[in-house]
Formats: sequence, structure tokens, C-alpha cells
Amino acid sequence: MKRSALLPAIVALVIAAVADAPRLARAANGFDIKVLSNRADLISGGDALVEIVLPAGVDPTSVRVDVDGRDVTAAFAVRPNGRYMGLITALAERSNVLTARGPDGAGASITITSHPIGGPVFAGFQVQPWICNTVANGFGPPLDAQCNVPPKYEFFYHSTSSSSLQAYNPGNPPSDVSTTTTDQGRTVPFIVRRETGVLDRGWYSIAVLFDPTQPWEPWTPQAGWNGKISWTFGGSSTSDHYQRNPPDVLNAERLGAGFMVAASSLNTHGQNNNDVVSSETVMMLKERIIEQYGEIRYVIGDGCSGGSILQHMLANAYPGLIDGIQPSCSYADSRTTGLESVDCSLFLRYFRNTSPHLWPIETQRGAATGHPSESTCIAWVDVFAFDQTANPSNGCGGSASEPWVYHADTNPEGERCTSVDYAIAVWGRRDPDLWGPIEQQLGRGFGRNPYSNEGVQYGLHALISGEILPEQFVDLNEKIGGRDIDYNWIPQRTSGDRTASAIAYGTGRVNDASRLDRVPIIDLRGHDNEEIHTDVNSYIMRQRLLEANGHADNHVIFISQAPLVVLPSVAAEAFGLMDQWLANIEADTSNDPREVKVVRNKPAGAVDSCYIGTEKVTDQSKCRLLFPYFGTTRIAAGGPMVNDVMKCELKPLNRLDYLPVTFTDEQWRRLQTAFPTGVCDFNRPPVNDRPSAEWVTFMDGLGVGRPLGPPPVATAIAPLPDLTVTSVTVSPTKLTGGDPLTFTAVISNIAAGAASNVAVRFLVDGTPLGADQVIGDLAGGASRTLTAQWAGTAQNGPHTVEVRVDPANRIAELNEANNTRTKTFAIQGGKIQ
Repeated sequence: MKRSALLPAIVALVIAAVADAPRLARAANGFDIKVLSNRADLISGGDALVEIVLPAGVDPTSVRVDVDGRDVTAAFAVRPNGRYMGLITALAERSNVLTARGPDGAGASITITSHPIGGPVFAGFQVQPWICNTVANGFGPPLDAQCNVPPKYEFFYHSTSSSSLQAYNPGNPPSDVSTTTTDQGRTVPFIVRRETGVLDRGWYSIAVLFDPTQPWEPWTPQAGWNGKISWTFGGSSTSDHYQRNPPDVLNAERLGAGFMVAASSLNTHGQNNNDVVSSETVMMLKERIIEQYGEIRYVIGDGCSGGSILQHMLANAYPGLIDGIQPSCSYADSRTTGLESVDCSLFLRYFRNTSPHLWPIETQRGAATGHPSESTCIAWVDVFAFDQTANPSNGCGGSASEPWVYHADTNPEGERCTSVDYAIAVWGRRDPDLWGPIEQQLGRGFGRNPYSNEGVQYGLHALISGEILPEQFVDLNEKIGGRDIDYNWIPQRTSGDRTASAIAYGTGRVNDASRLDRVPIIDLRGHDNEEIHTDVNSYIMRQRLLEANGHADNHVIFISQAPLVVLPSVAAEAFGLMDQWLANIEADTSNDPREVKVVRNKPAGAVDSCYIGTEKVTDQSKCRLLFPYFGTTRIAAGGPMVNDVMKCELKPLNRLDYLPVTFTDEQWRRLQTAFPTGVCDFNRPPVNDRPSAEWVTFMDGLGVGRPLGPPPVATAIAPLPDLTVTSVTVSPTKLTGGDPLTFTAVISNIAAGAASNVAVRFLVDGTPLGADQVIGDLAGGASRTLTAQWAGTAQNGPHTVEVRVDPANRIAELNEANNTRTKTFAIQGGKIQ
């Protein structure tokens, strides 16, 4: 049974549920409107690439398109690809109703919601301050607080005499431009355009083969682009408040093959460790690419360390943004990976300062932490200092002395630099019952932190296996301590925020891999068990896939002797296999689910492999001997291989659980003191474990996540009516006594669309004859006859009777100019002339 099926019923939901939301029905009259740029409710920047599908027999020139009544028909045409498409601009930052109608008024409409180009779209509250660097990058002052600037375009080329890309001047083109043949067999000049700009407050870059002498429209891309994107995700981890530069996109090999190369500074985990913002940025940049360059066939991600986290996270939490991933030196997510970095800070403090006399042997120190030696913990803390992402005074990507940075003593109102405060929109603020003195003084909580080591029996596996002694185990667990909300060491364990645990699981911040079966994954592992990027992390993700989906057939591990990153030849092989894999899926036109297609279309060479130099070995019994993997601080404490427990459920201490290891009575008493609430029960699901939701928006408030539900689709619009007065007559021809005149009008609907509650007004000489009459329903092609009377006695002279249908113009019609008919008559001596 999947562990996620065993959910504690007593925990209040943090995610606002969308229960069984009905999928909207598409237009059923042959019309359809497809917003190609993005989901129609997540458009940004006021532009949208749209295709209108017309019923058979409808002349495209007869179609009328409007946005909230603004005629945008001129933006649409049948393009060279045979599709009726247009790029709509000037959408308001709100809901916009796009309507397309044929000659009879039938059509479809869809609501397009546009958001600011500076965001947010679904990521919620944006942290402040945000420090622009547009001037330093040569763009001049930003246009607004979102750091927006007009994009810049630069050209580069590959020379016939050089292997590197160099500057190209379209106004004075060089004579030594080489050509390249793409993977689609197109031979084009090897000229590259790089676009650089800002969206979602971060820098982006797009590079692609681009002939400046030729046009490029989104419906007719130039031949040099193969429709595919190579997307780089950067490593490290920082809660950065500074606008940084994106990764380099001038990858000559991939550009020359026809790939577009794209990246954003917000897709570098070392500049932005909020994976929700990173996902939002990928979505927004893909939208810009589609609107400016054309539709995308598929996107291949790559990136090491923090870049692997971002790939895993966005592929699972926001499926469809990326089609295949190649994580290297990989981790499953930030939150469970971060447990080890904080644990290691506690281990090193304990080993060095508390009880060094008990731990003179390094292999014992390593075994307690789950590694061959303590070098992994040293790397986490002393080399990379990633434990400091939990320190609120770490400088937020700059200097801790900045006047706006939090310090408990000197600036308690400052901006906190922890990863949870950086993603305050996701985590929300701590509840008042958890507030410390500073929070009470401020009147608001700090960001909810899911870190917990309550009940964690550090070194349990090493104890049971005999690698460490009972006294070492007892001393370690009674003295290792925890961290408070300001990252100060405390002697007691850290309990962790239960609400934060619910958010971690429910919104997918702990990656449960439940949707990762929809993407091919080739994990590139440079063998290393001595620093932080240890081999076990590839197998942690493998185990999560197995538990979530019952298989890991979409997950391939390539491991090589080179530390951290694989050899270039292995990386090139993996990229070629991923490209083939996605092309196979693209060609699979069956109606099977995406996850079925992923497995069915896996290339033969995409199998678990290890590399001895450049020799590929697929015999996993040999690979496991050559490339062993170990654990983490939490796996070594008895945790599961999925390594996904943020806060464990507890059970009482029981001496039988440790057999054959025994403790003295004095040691047992100390253990009971060390674990007053009990120890982790890893046979039970983690606290607040639950299946994750996909496409969660955080726009409803801090710490409030809500699944967006299905994307909006077009709805049908019935044909319009055309209401007219086809005749007006006056009777009788002679008035007798006090008899009134009778006016008879035939009201007709001369179009196909039906109308209801049709008001009809009779007037004589401009004065209404009583209240308007109402026709309840008037079908297309139908007519109704109405009469009104007027006392014509003593009304000698000329008169005009007027009949108006829909006088208040409340009914949309094909023709609004034919709703009135008049008739002139005269009364003289009782006769009607």
C-alpha cells in the first residue's frame, strides 16, 4: 500500500481544496479558441498567441474577433501553416473576454486573464527589497520597481576560421560566416541572436539560430530552429534579493543543431531557492518564446545540484512546463535535502566541541552521519555553508551588514534571509502560539519552518550494526540538540511547525514524485560519496518513483568515475538519448496517457549504466560493486530510503527495538531524558503526510495554496438573432364614433439565432403608447404580430407611428440598424389617409 494513502484525518487542511472540479465543456458548434501561449488564466505581459478553429465552410474573412468589444480582427489571418492565428496585444491586467463570431453570429469565447510582466502570476507575494542591476548590465535605469527594461538583441556568428562564437554586426556583416546543418537537415548561416530582458523581476536570455535578413513570425519560424529548447538550471542555494545574471546560453553545439537555448536568473537555485517562483518564471519565459518565436515541440532541462532540484520540483509540481529532465549531481527537493545540512551543523558542533573524546575514529563519525566519513558534513557546513540558508541573518545574497537585513539584536524588523522567509507566500507566518519574544514585539510571526529533529535517533543504524558503541549513541542523542527559529543552537530538539509539514507535503515542496512518471529522466551522477552530492540521492529519487507510481521505468541513472559531473561524452550520449526519447513520444499519436507513452517510447540505450572511463557497463551487479552508495543523516537514523520525513510520528522507547544491543540502566535513563516525547516511528506516515496537489497558486494569501484546476477552455456562442419590424399597418380607414386606431406590426427574427424577452415599443409622434410589449421567445426565422391602439378622435392632421424592437438595445444582434420602422398617416374628418 502506498504510504500516502494512510492520511491522518485529524489534521486541518492547509491547501484550499478543489473537489472534483468539473472540466469545462469546449465549444460544441465547430468553433474553438486555443490560447497557444499558455493557460488562458495565466497569461502575462498583455500578449497572447491565439488560434481560432473554424467550422467547415466558414469563410475566415467573414469572422469577427473582439476583446471586450474592442475589434481585433485585423490581428488574425490564415497563416502559411494553414491555421487561423493571431497575436493579441494590449490585454488589460484583468480578465479579458475574447470572442470570435462567424457571419451568423455563432462562435466561441474564452476568458484570458493577463498578469503583470513583472509577476506574480501564481507564485504569490514577492519578497522585498528587490535590488535591480539594470544599470550595471548596460540597460539603464529600470522602468519600474519590477526592474523591467526593454529587451536587447545581440548577434553572434561562427566563423569559418574559428571554433568560438563572436560578435556579428548585421549592418556590416563579416565575410567568413560558416553554415551549420541542424538535426532537421536544414543548412543555414551559423548566426545566432541572443535576446536578453527581464520578466518576473529576473534576467532571461534566449539564443537561437537567426538570419537577420529574413523575417520571423510565431506562425512561420525560421528554418534554423528545430522547435526544441535546451533549458539550463543553475546550482547552489541562496535566498537572493539581488537581480543576478542568467546562465550562459551561447552553447554552440546545441545552437548549431537547431536547438534554442534559454535560461533565467530565477532558474538558478543559487540566486532563487524558491522553486515556485522558478516554475512561474519558466512558464512566463515559455510564453514569451511562443509569442515571439513560435510553438515549442519540447523542452529538455539540465543542471547540477540546485539545478537538479528545480528540474525535479517543477516537473512534478507544475507538469507540462518541461518535457524531459537531465538532473546531474542530483537531489529530490530542497526541503528534505536541507534536513541533512542542518543536521550536519549539529553533528559537527557535537563532534568538535561537546564530546570529541568519544569520537576519535573518523569512520565512526561517518557511520553516525550515514556516510563513509564526516567529510560530507564538513562539506555541507564548512565548505558550502548551506546550513546557513536557515540563518535569518545570512545576508540574503549580499552582506549581512546591509541595513535592511534582519538581526535579532540590532534590526529585528529587518528582512529575514531564511529559505522559508524568502518563500513566505508558500509557507506563511507562524501561528501566535509559537511566537517568540521578537515576534510578539513585532505582532507577526516569522516564516513557518518545517525542520524537525524531535525523536530522531541519530546513528541508529551504526549502533545496531556495531559500528558505534551504546555510550556513543546515548551521548550523541542526549547532547546534539537542535536549532531555534533564529538558527541558534538549543539543547533540546527542534519540534518543527506542524502546519509547515502539511504545506510541505500538500503543495509538493516535499517531492512525492507522483507526476514525475510523465517525464523521461536521465540522472547523470558523477560518483562522489565524500562531499555533499552523494550517490545515494539518485536512489532516493528512484525509491520515491517506485512508491508513488509502482515503477521507475522512466528513470535512468548514468554514473561515471568523474566526481560531481559525468564525462562530456556521457553527457552528450544522454542528451542524444533524451532528444530521441521525446521525439518518439511526440510521434506517438495514441490516446494513451502520457506516462504510458513515456515508458513505451524509451530508447534501447536508455538503461541504467556505469562508465569505466568511456566504457559503458549495463551489468548492475558490477556497477554496484564499483559505485556503492550509502545514506543520509536521516536514513542512518532509521528513516526510510525515500528520505521524505520532515517530522516523524513518535512512539515510546522500547528496549526490545535495539536488540541485540543492550543499554545499562543509567544509559536507558539518559535516553528517556533525551527523548521525553518518544522516538520516531518510521512505520507510520510522517506528520501531516498527504498527496501533493499540482498547479498550486499562492495568490490567495500567505501560506494559502490552492490548486488551479483545469485550464479554461472556449465555450460556444449561439448564432445571433436579427430583429426587425417587417411591416406596420394602420386600421380602420375611417373612424366611427370613439373607435381607436389600431396599429399592427409584424416583428421578425430574420437570422438563425433565437431571442428572448424581446421588447417592442409603439410610439405616435414620439410618444410611447403605454408600456413596452414583450415577446417571450422569438426563434430564428419566426415572426410575431403585435397591435397597439390610439385614440385618434379630434387628432386631425399628419402623424407618424413608429415601432421599435429592442428599444434599449439589450439584445446582441447581427444588425443593430434595422430595429425600427415608421409609417406616416393623416386624419381628416374621421378619414385615415
